[in-house]
Amino acid sequence: MENSRIPGEHFFTTSDNTALFYRHWPALQPGVKKVIVLFHRGHEHSGRLQHIVDELTMPDTAFYAWDARGHGKTSGPRGYSPSLARSVQDVDEFVRFAASDSQVGLEEVVVIAQSVGAVLVATWVHDYAPAIRGLVLASPAFKVKLYVPLARPGLALWHRLRGLFFINSYVKGRYLTHDRQRVASFNNDPLITRAIAVNILLDLFKTSERIVSDAAAITLPTQLLISGDDYVVHRQPQIDFYQRLRGPLKEVHLLPGFYHDTLGEENRAQVFEKMQSFISRLYANKSQKFDYQHEDRTGPSADRWRLLSGGPV
Repeated sequence: MENSRIPGEHFFTTSDNTALFYRHWPALQPGVKKVIVLFHRGHEHSGRLQHIVDELTMPDTAFYAWDARGHGKTSGPRGYSPSLARSVQDVDEFVRFAASDSQVGLEEVVVIAQSVGAVLVATWVHDYAPAIRGLVLASPAFKVKLYVPLARPGLALWHRLRGLFFINSYVKGRYLTHDRQRVASFNNDPLITRAIAVNILLDLFKTSERIVSDAAAITLPTQLLISGDDYVVHRQPQIDFYQRLRGPLKEVHLLPGFYHDTLGEENRAQVFEKMQSFISRLYANKSQKFDYQHEDRTGPSADRWRLLSGGPV
């Protein structure tokens, strides 16, 4: 597809004085009131999200996408962040920056995130409770498939003994998508980050378990896209996450035959139709607010308190 949107390239400075590279696709129509912030998969960068901007065909919308710490054109050790919590704080600061840069409130922002980026975003909406319009999560990496037996406890032990070290990804382009062009571009892209710091991989597992188990705290409108033949992440934690969401608007789509790069698959037109429909519905109505007035009696936290206190459930 010939690109119809040309991004500007800039840097955004975080609260700990780290410069993160980002791309900004301005709206093609004046008076922009819609902003979509994109978050790439692990190992990738914002340049590989150009097709999402083009194929969503939303000329009245401004798009933003960063290169996460240690990725793409952002400097620093490849695949490293001080902690997953620091990366989640980066998400909060970047989304707020994007809204401010486009002179809109958070309620006009929709977030689309994939894989590890989707875990960061899910953690952000859980921990920070931002008042955004809604989110689309594609194959969130709540549980990465580690094909070596006892890999996780082994990595944790080695991390305690040795300190920081890096692990190279086993994932090849052919395990991500059936789209031959994207397979080739992934394998030959010099900005792909093959390494991931062990602290981030271990944090990813631990944080994902916390977010999936307490997903009932997330009430934002959410669309979840699950790849049916995913070699990279497990399906069940994604389903558990979706079933526990309590927002008034949520939908899930299981995509048979799709590999992990859900938004870059060969037959992704059907996915983009679902995203367009969901996002259009979000912007066609007022930003939805969850009713918390009875949470002290009927919410999951109230049930948990009764169980812990030995009272009637």
